[in-house]
Amino acid sequence: MTNAIYLTTTEPYSGKSIVALGLMNLLAGRTDKIAYFKPVISRPKGDNDGHLEMIAKQFNLSLPYEQMYVFTRQEVNRESNRGNEAVIIDTIIDRFKRLQDAHDFVVVEGTDFMGSSTFVEFDGNVAVAKNLGIPVAVILKGEGKSMQEISDMAVSTVKGFTDEGVQVITVIVNKINAADQKGLLKMLNEMLPSDLLITAIPSQQDMGNPTMREIHESVGGNLLFGEHLLSNPVENSIVGAMQLENCLTRLGKNTLIVTPGDRGDLIIGALQANLSRNYEKIAGIVLTGGLIPDRAIMKLIEGLDTIVPIIQVNEGTFSTVNKVASTQSRITIGNKDKIARAISLFEQYVDVKALESKMISFTTTTITPRMFQYQLVKRAKEQKKHIVLPEGDDDRILQAADMLIRQNIVRLTILGNRENMLTSFKRLNLLLDESQVNIINPATSERYNDYVNTLFELRKNKGLTLEMARDLMLDVSYFGTMMVYKGEADGMVSGAAHTTQHTIRPALQFVKTRPGIDTVSSIFFMCLPNRVSVFGDCAVNPNPTAEQLADIAISSAETSAMFGIEPKIAMLSYSSGTSGEGEDVEKVRKATEIVKQKRPDLKVEGPIQYDAAVDPSVGKKKLPNSKVAGQASVLIFPDLNTGNNTYKAVQRETGALAIGPMLQGLNKPVNDLSRGCTVPDIFNTVVITAIQAQQ
Repeated sequence: MTNAIYLTTTEPYSGKSIVALGLMNLLAGRTDKIAYFKPVISRPKGDNDGHLEMIAKQFNLSLPYEQMYVFTRQEVNRESNRGNEAVIIDTIIDRFKRLQDAHDFVVVEGTDFMGSSTFVEFDGNVAVAKNLGIPVAVILKGEGKSMQEISDMAVSTVKGFTDEGVQVITVIVNKINAADQKGLLKMLNEMLPSDLLITAIPSQQDMGNPTMREIHESVGGNLLFGEHLLSNPVENSIVGAMQLENCLTRLGKNTLIVTPGDRGDLIIGALQANLSRNYEKIAGIVLTGGLIPDRAIMKLIEGLDTIVPIIQVNEGTFSTVNKVASTQSRITIGNKDKIARAISLFEQYVDVKALESKMISFTTTTITPRMFQYQLVKRAKEQKKHIVLPEGDDDRILQAADMLIRQNIVRLTILGNRENMLTSFKRLNLLLDESQVNIINPATSERYNDYVNTLFELRKNKGLTLEMARDLMLDVSYFGTMMVYKGEADGMVSGAAHTTQHTIRPALQFVKTRPGIDTVSSIFFMCLPNRVSVFGDCAVNPNPTAEQLADIAISSAETSAMFGIEPKIAMLSYSSGTSGEGEDVEKVRKATEIVKQKRPDLKVEGPIQYDAAVDPSVGKKKLPNSKVAGQASVLIFPDLNTGNNTYKAVQRETGALAIGPMLQGLNKPVNDLSRGCTVPDIFNTVVITAIQAQQ
């Protein structure tokens, strides 16, 4: 068994990035001590390898870029020509062993097959993998090949490694014809050793489409407009040499238009089509011939709110079109869509459990932020839930919804004006459309009258009139909460544009609390560098009584266990044990006793100071016989003032990720967002809401 794997291919543009991203994402759910190592890079020194930078940033690797590789291709060629192959191998082995000793797992990437040296190509990959003593994942390119050609290539590649004593554990064929998938898998399983894990991933047009940034790099020239939209994908291109009306009929989704720079009619027409709901979004425009549009045209373009990338080049149209056609797409740091898609493809087609059993030989008790987030998403996907987002007029909500749908985590309903939302999807360059998300306007919904009558029946004894119910049901918070109450959604997330009170009031009025729970409270998952702690209550109860504190502690412990964190409860105060006196300390002491009476199975300590709760050395000194001191995972604050300020201080000063607040104690999950929330905050809150709904 080993704690490393070697990724190799036989030719360039094989889709190796899909495997690298998917594998790293899988490992990130097991440990944060991962290294990514590429012994030989194609770029010269000073010109960083974009793939390594992308992997490092995507997975927050602590490894400096300089330690992720050993040699450039030029250095290897020079040493090889001098007969110093042994020096090359020895240096690579030394660097790898140091990484292996310092990390739980090392993913090693072979060469790109972009040069001519035999050492840095196939034979070099065999030599490196053999001398590192690690198993290999063979990645093959199926594009443009028949099933027989692919099978022959797979057999010869595997044989090339096994003949040298290198173990191949998996063969992954990328970019195959979707119609050939079943037949190819059958053929490969018959021709290759039975213990190999074999995967075939169909060709994906969206993965092969270059972005406007890659087009710009390929054709060169000056970027005149639209730098913020260089991530636009290019699905097809046309030459704008015809009349405008003929050009418009040829515009498809994400089309690149190549036209001489003096064709102001085509430029303005294309930009207008991009703004029109009757045409698909265009990717960008390349202006050829060294021509820049007339000043009046430039002034008009400058006044538009939405401008696609417009690039001006000196070369003619014919040579520019050839460059566009030959542009190869790569997954880069800024292309979040392709990164998410690559990970999704890996998870969809690779038998992850079988791969894990073949390569992972370690266990870890550490729960890191990355591991925790990975596990949350994985759990949410296991039982897909329906979540309603009431604030469809907030861009952050729509961006988070796009991420959630692309990763296939939940089903979504978004409340708001349909036309405005569809316009926002296009303006924000999102992949969302009506087929992927349910859009409801409460005022025009067929559910409206039923919801009004239900609310009236539930609240008429509280003085609510039918007219008041009609007004309230136009409020997105009431409408969304009613969807949850009636079982037409499994949970709700709101608060990006509304106060906490506005968000949770409907839930308190008719969703109500679970049996045996008298206090609705909240927790944050505080993802610290080497652990995840549960902080409660930091968002709901200003000055809880001892009884309420006990309820908060019990609910927080149950939440902790629900999310895989062993609950060890610290009832926080400004003193530890019997050292202090005063009203505030007594409240915490009483709350601790109530928890022990109600739930004798729980590990709880209180009153206890924060340092004694989380620092083993301090905990041992102040409370030497405690089962919680120094290792608390659930920290209960005595009041909202303390809790809210503490979580924000920890978040800001340590860079910890705070996921929440998550409301607990309700019959059905309704969760509140901060009005200053980010898109990742919304994403994470929806994920934990979905997990709550699974219980």
